[in-house]
Order: sequence, then structure tokens, then C-alpha cells
Amino acid sequence: MLVKTFASAVHGIDAQTITVEVNAGGIVPPGYNCYHLVGLPDSVVKEGFQRIEAAVKNIGFRMPRLKIVVNLAPADLRKEGSAYDLPIAVGILAATGQIVAPAMAEYMLMGEISLDGSLRPIKGALPIAIQARKEKFKGLLVPKQNAREAAIVSELPVYGIEHLRQAVDFLTGEEKLDPVRVNARDEFANQTAWSTVDFADVKGQENIKRSLEIAAAGGHNVILIGPPGAGKTMLARRLPTILPPLTLHEALETTKIHSVAGKLPANSSLVSQRPFRAPHHTISDVALVGGGSNPAPGEISLAHNGVLFLDELPEFKRTVLEVLRQPMEERRVTISRARVAMDYPASFMLVASMNPCPCGYYNHPEKDCVCGPAVIQRYLGKISGPLLDRIDLHVEVTPVSFEELSSFQRSPENSKDIARRVIEARLIQAKRFETMPGIYSNAQMPSRLVREVCQLPKSGHTLLKTAMQKLQLSARAYDRILKVARTAADVSGSADIQIEHLAEAIHFRSLDRENWAG
Repeated sequence: MLVKTFASAVHGIDAQTITVEVNAGGIVPPGYNCYHLVGLPDSVVKEGFQRIEAAVKNIGFRMPRLKIVVNLAPADLRKEGSAYDLPIAVGILAATGQIVAPAMAEYMLMGEISLDGSLRPIKGALPIAIQARKEKFKGLLVPKQNAREAAIVSELPVYGIEHLRQAVDFLTGEEKLDPVRVNARDEFANQTAWSTVDFADVKGQENIKRSLEIAAAGGHNVILIGPPGAGKTMLARRLPTILPPLTLHEALETTKIHSVAGKLPANSSLVSQRPFRAPHHTISDVALVGGGSNPAPGEISLAHNGVLFLDELPEFKRTVLEVLRQPMEERRVTISRARVAMDYPASFMLVASMNPCPCGYYNHPEKDCVCGPAVIQRYLGKISGPLLDRIDLHVEVTPVSFEELSSFQRSPENSKDIARRVIEARLIQAKRFETMPGIYSNAQMPSRLVREVCQLPKSGHTLLKTAMQKLQLSARAYDRILKVARTAADVSGSADIQIEHLAEAIHFRSLDRENWAG
């Protein structure tokens, strides 16, 4: 008998419907293989027959000595992972006449089966649910741990299944199940952002806080340079607390990426806070940008709509840092393989920190640096010019004095107050770019728009010309100075870029100055 069930394959962050065709018939002589799986499955899918056979027997059914052929169509699309266990198991039971489930073709089934028949969670439940709704399936059966994640998709009944037996009883009509209901807007509204860190914890460093406020307001990349213990990491880890909250669209998009990567906690539904990813400097280029033998999102995609923090930047391998250049410009990364190419979003804020030299005390106001000029140049040379060119703000972090650390006269400004100004600046930008799809902040402006939006007074042209000649800045740096100046004006509530905004933006190109070049 030939039966069909339906599953889904995730490629990139999107899913594609897979038809699972199961044909059972013909006696197989002893010693010959009964089970044949075709349709370009990987080894994990093939191993599913062993799990399915044990689970089917443990719930009271049998695996007859018949020739069973399972075809995963379309046959030229690679099938990966253990989530095909459930549709294959149900198809085998129906094809061998052990169950009668005429409605099973109306449902999409996904789930990994344990030897006792219980279901284990899968990756990519959210894009699978989106595809099931698009294909107008009557419902989606997934492991219970993935049910809330999939139920975010409206107009699609999602059923959380704990056991293979439960799935069989539901499809044969012996058991009624209530779909899991999650209101995406209510769920998003109820998940309030809460953080254990705050800018009020940071004493002093008011100029650094100002630079991070500008970076957050315009979505700009920033690098912090200073001696050990100056507070670079402390400041960077508090940046997400002043970023605008995720919109519902951003939350769904971010959740989709984390779902595909298997990074969502069990029984969760939405990523409600902006991601903050801080990979160790031993990370490989594939782990950073994504890919691998089974392509998966990398750290830059997991940081989409959030912050990617690279601490001790010169300690990263140069090949790892260089792969960041194109995604930083295009805000997405394409992973190409012989058979397929996958696109992953990668619109992140890059925040990096570094010491000015190997010993860490170059230009320190009190301690002497023991590194020679050649050693310093070699250390800074680990970061290429093209990468630094793509970082908008170069901020020098100086040590905090004892007086500032021990002072109790004035409490530092907290994240909530700074975030209020950042949100106001973002609202200005949202109105400015409301007719331009895909542009939400000043950092995302293309060059043609920079000329239109970032008009300078005559004195500003003279100042910028002098800076360009003295610092030997590139055309990209020219655009980025204008973008930062526009953001500084937005934060100040100014309709036009004033000379002080431009001077502040030029000041943030410290690594372009003499004695800092790598």
C-alpha cells in the first residue's frame, strides 16, 4: 500500500514542504534489508529507521517483514536531521495497514522519536509553521516543547505531541487534542525587558557613555580602545540596555533565526530582547559567519537586530575578522555550497574592544608602556584598515580616577534615561526613512541618501575637507563621519547638522590619526 504524509525541510531560515511517500509490499527473504530510504537523506535521517522500529514495537505495533520504501520528495533536495522520524513512522503504520488515518494528509508532522516512542524537540519549528500555514494545512503536529514557538503563527492550529501513540490516536480520531494558542502581540507585550546591568553602575566615563549613546541612536559600529581595567567590557555589556526595544516584526525575525539554530529555550515562544552575542576570540570563521557541512546560522546572524561584541579584537585570527567585512556592508551573509546557496540576515551592531598595545599601557597617563614602536605597530596591524574603515566610532577609553570611583555626590545617569533619548532619536529617523523600505537608522543609509540627508553648513565643508586631507580618510570614512554627525544632531534634537556635531563625529575617527595606524 502507498500512503503519503507531509513534513518540512529548513534551508536557510525558510522551510520547504516535503512529501513523505511510503510504499509497503512484497515479502523480503531472511537476511535481506527490509527498509529503503531514498530522496537524498543524510545519515541522521537514515538512522531514524532504527529508532522508529524500536518505538513502533514499544507502543504495541509491529514492523512486518515487508519491503518498505520511503521516498522524501523532492528527491534532489538534501534532507537533514531527525525531525522526519514522526512522519515516516506514521506513514509506515498506515502503509502496513495497522492504522487507518484518512486525515493524516491534511496535517504536517515533525518530530524526533525516542526508542520508547516519546518525542524530542526539533529545530526550526517557527519557519516550519509559517510554511504549513502558507500551504494551507489543517494543522501542525510538533513535539510539545516546540508547540508554543510554532503557535506564534496565527491561523494555523498547532498541536503539542508528547508521544508517538498520542499522534497516532489523534490522526485516527481516537483522541481529541486542543491546539496550543499563543497571541503573538499579547505574548510580546507581556515579556518585559529586564536586565541585571545598568549604565548607573559605571562611574565616570561620561564621554564614553556619550559615544555609546550616539552609536545606539544611529545603529553605528563602535570600537573601544584603552588600557586594562578602564571599563571597556563593562560599558559594552551595558549597550543593549539603551537600545530601543524590539518591534514585533524584529522579534519574529530574530526568533526565526534562533529557532533554526536550535537556540530557543524549551517551551519558549518569542525572543523579546535584543540579542547580545560575545564569542570567544578562538572562534573559527565558519562559526562566526555560518556554514559548515550542515549549514547553520553563525554568530553574526544570531546577533541580528542586536549586538555582536568582540572583546580583545586583535586576539581574533585575522581570517576570522576579514570575513566580517562584506556582511557589515550588506547586512546579510550568503553561504554557498555546490547544490544550494543560503541567505542569513546579519544586521547587527558591531562593538569591539582592544588594548592599545600588547602590554596595554600605550598612551596611559600614569603607567609606562614597555612595548617598542615596531611591536605596537605589529599589534595594531592585526586589524586591517578596511575593517577599521567600516567602524564608525573609534573611542579612546581612559582610566577612571580614584576621586570619580569614590565619589558619592552625584549618581550616574541610568540606562532608562539614556534609552529615552535614544528612542526619541530613532523616532526621528523612522519618520525620515518612512518611505524607504529596509532603512531604519542613519547607519543603514546608502551613499546617495547621505548627500541628501546630511547637508553641511559652509564652515562644516571646510572642517571636513581639512580632516579628510590631514587624516587621509577614505570615501567610506567620509560617509560614515556624515552619518555619525547626523545621529549626533538627532540626539540633540537639531534639524540641521551643526559644526559641533561634525567636530564630534571627526573626533571619533581616532584610529585614523598618526601614531594609531596599523
